[in-house]
Amino acid sequence: MSFTSDERRLQLTSYAAACDLLDSALTQFPRHMWQYRPAPERWTIHEILVHIADSEANSYVRCRRFIAEPGSPVLGYDEAGWASALHYHQQDPAEAVELFKHLRRASYQLVQDLPEATWSNTVIHSESGLMTMDRWLEIYARHIPDHINQMQAVYEDWLAGR
Repeated sequence: MSFTSDERRLQLTSYAAACDLLDSALTQFPRHMWQYRPAPERWTIHEILVHIADSEANSYVRCRRFIAEPGSPVLGYDEAGWASALHYHQQDPAEAVELFKHLRRASYQLVQDLPEATWSNTVIHSESGLMTMDRWLEIYARHIPDHINQMQAVYEDWLAGR
């Protein structure tokens, strides 16, 4: 996958907007329902928020590997396993959101003005194989909107059960 400069600029705009988008979305969900689990296999809003921070930490490292160590391996991870083993419900979701914002802003500052040639750098993802930097941007530009939709579905289930 490869974006044109204009397509990449749109992706970067979405990527940068994620912090404000998440803040805005969280005002819709009452804090007292963040522990609500709609089904055994589904996550709570609390878990989603901690996952977002962990995912962004992985993204932060991957981004830097694309730039500093093109062609290097990057690891996938078991998201559900992390949620369980890392006891997501014992972690502070507000701190997770702040960590996400810090990491996202730092990565955006790094990538916003990269030379065109750097965007063709690749890494080898342990689960997905060869990944371009444009593909990384696409994934993380939509990561927060996708999770906001997931949180909205949890909220709607919670409302329906009241």
